Amino acid sequence: MKLDLGDTVTLKKPHPCGSYVWQVTRLGADIGMVCQKCRHYVMMPRPHLQRRARSVTPAEPPAEAGDLTLS
Repeated sequence: MKLDLGDTVTLKKPHPCGSYVWQVTRLGADIGMVCQKCRHYVMMPRPHLQRRARSVTPAEPPAEAGDLTLS
């Protein structure tokens, strides 16, 4: 599973707050994630996350200075 910082992960089972959506904040052997509803932070070993993940949505790339148009 390919993950980058800022990616959104949807899990198969909900967090106790009712949300399925988490944002990746730390990468390594353990993955740090923040619940998008209650802002609870958890660390999960990569193999556990791979089993529990339903889908991964990549983070949107930041806009470059040349892409902005002002009117």
